[in-house]
Amino acid sequence: MSPNLKAHIYLFIAQVIYALNYSIAKDLMPNFISPLGLVMLRIVGAMILFWTFSLFIKSEKIEKTDFKKLMLLAIFGVAVNQVFFITGLSLTKPINSAIIMVSNPIAVMLFTIIVFKERLTIYKISGLALGVIGALTLLLFKGSFSLGSDTILGDIMTLINSLSWAIFVVMVRPMMQKYQTITVMKWIFLIGFIYVAPFGIPKLFEVQWTQLTSHAIFAMTFVVVATTFLAYLLNTYALKALSSSVVSMYIYFQPFLATLIAIFLGKDTLTPTKVISAVCIILGVFLVSKKNYKL
Repeated sequence: MSPNLKAHIYLFIAQVIYALNYSIAKDLMPNFISPLGLVMLRIVGAMILFWTFSLFIKSEKIEKTDFKKLMLLAIFGVAVNQVFFITGLSLTKPINSAIIMVSNPIAVMLFTIIVFKERLTIYKISGLALGVIGALTLLLFKGSFSLGSDTILGDIMTLINSLSWAIFVVMVRPMMQKYQTITVMKWIFLIGFIYVAPFGIPKLFEVQWTQLTSHAIFAMTFVVVATTFLAYLLNTYALKALSSSVVSMYIYFQPFLATLIAIFLGKDTLTPTKVISAVCIILGVFLVSKKNYKL
């Protein structure tokens, strides 16, 4: 199996995890844990897992100059990304968050042009447009999207999260080319833990651990192991073979996969609109993966 195909498979699996997360973890906040407490739980759990797995791979020494980059990546990829996404989600509607996150691949493409001087191509522009159309078509038909005073803080935080993740995806790629994925991620999460710990650890002590239901325990485990550790691992590994723009485009699969899961569970139905949306998203990802016809 080629590295490119493997990377695409990993990205698809990551989106399935994200899609499942909406159904599995939706009742955790604030019933069982606060938003910041959940962020802390995710960071601590992923940090432990990354460091544990690093014991089974060849040890790598990080160059001193790269530690400064890791400190910056931990801000955008862990601290800001986690805190603003989870807290923003708790303060706005899920449909608002989903639609705002459509901005992520657009931001990634702009950042790659600014930072790495990448050239736009006809394929990239066409693919991005199709992805946006496909995702928005599905999302706008699914729920009532509205920006208002009651959701504006959550909406702004979600947008900041989207831009932060875009910066992370673009800036972490050179590190993925230089070091093993586990090596990079264990340090990023350790540094991210240091950033968030003063605010997050007290929130963990507020959780009534002995009163958690079996579903809450399963949901927390899924959020830590799958949504955080495994999804980060799959996304960053894919950056070894694919561009930041391609990796970010996969975010458009999330609403479609969430819909498929709902259909499978008998909570939704398949319609022509959803089929057209899926075709647009798949074709969009395919086109962004192409590299010819520079403008």
